Amino acid sequence: METSETQTTQQLEASFDIVARQDRTEEAVTALRSEVEEVKSRLDKVARAAARPAIGGAHASTEIKGFVDGYLRLGRETEIKSLSGVAPGDGGYAVPRVIDEMIAREMAEISPIRAIAQVVQTGSAGYRKLISTGGTSSGWVSETAARPETGTPQFAEIAPPSGELYANPAASQAMLDDAGFDLESWLASEIAMEFARAEGTAFVNGNGVNQPSGFLNVPVSTAEDGVRAFGSLQYIGSGDAAGFDAAPDARLIDLVHTMKAGHRQGASFVMNSATLAQVRKLKTADGAFLWQPGMVEGQPDRLLGYPVIEAEDMPDIAAGAFPIAFGNFRHGYLIAERTATQILRDPFTNKPFVHFYATRRVGGQVLDSAAIKLLKIEL
Repeated sequence: METSETQTTQQLEASFDIVARQDRTEEAVTALRSEVEEVKSRLDKVARAAARPAIGGAHASTEIKGFVDGYLRLGRETEIKSLSGVAPGDGGYAVPRVIDEMIAREMAEISPIRAIAQVVQTGSAGYRKLISTGGTSSGWVSETAARPETGTPQFAEIAPPSGELYANPAASQAMLDDAGFDLESWLASEIAMEFARAEGTAFVNGNGVNQPSGFLNVPVSTAEDGVRAFGSLQYIGSGDAAGFDAAPDARLIDLVHTMKAGHRQGASFVMNSATLAQVRKLKTADGAFLWQPGMVEGQPDRLLGYPVIEAEDMPDIAAGAFPIAFGNFRHGYLIAERTATQILRDPFTNKPFVHFYATRRVGGQVLDSAAIKLLKIEL
């Protein structure tokens, strides 16, 4: 009897010991998991810090603080005169490079044509570029044969019309007095929104008078590349005076293949949302949709395999309109802008609000007319 009780006691003690060891193991595992999570959190912070773009160190931080807290909030001009060398009479003070880059990044995200066009930075108001229009020839000869003279290349000069782009956002004095108000981010966002709206219209339809010349503001022709005049765009008809004909896929394929293969690499369709709504309904003869949604988040939708860019300043589908453009805008459209955005603080015009008058000089023009093709609504 005693032996049986002893065995039972030993079994219970062994069970308790096993349970205790399990509890200690679970506690150890929990503690280890906590340590692993803490290490992962630290590594994530380090990775985010490493990925964050450098803004120029202590000097840049001092520059931004002097500009934001000294000039934008309080209007003290003495703190920033040494930073820019630009007098208020010339249109304001140049913003620090970090804020200027914030504005440029937001504009690229908001402005559809800027995001796909070629953008160059200039240090002066004007910009000129020579473009080869052909004429250079070549030939084959034997090792000892004479080399006849080849043709002389032909050039054309591009001088994008430009104008002063401005925005004039306002903030109340209470907002500026609030130390927690992120003034530089708010100002960069407001300026970028206004700039992107204005330049988006100009890059498409601008008339070239104190503003960029839009790619729809050029002569058009049905003539092929090498035949029509330099600077004019080729177009094809939609086959229907009110929209698309019975074979819209054939018309769009024709539009794509009017462009040389070298330009088709990197090309995009450009249209507004109303036109896109009609295009998304188009089908081939066997019932397949021409439009395909982006397969990955952040990737653009596609039409015939090419990205679709929505630009609300493109015209709607109507007789005689050019609602769809297909082009490699990196080759076909040039945006030239003076690098620095200038800001003038104005606390007097609309009291109690403080206005921030921001200006930036921007120009634009068709660069290579063989890189952009148009679809016209006509028979």
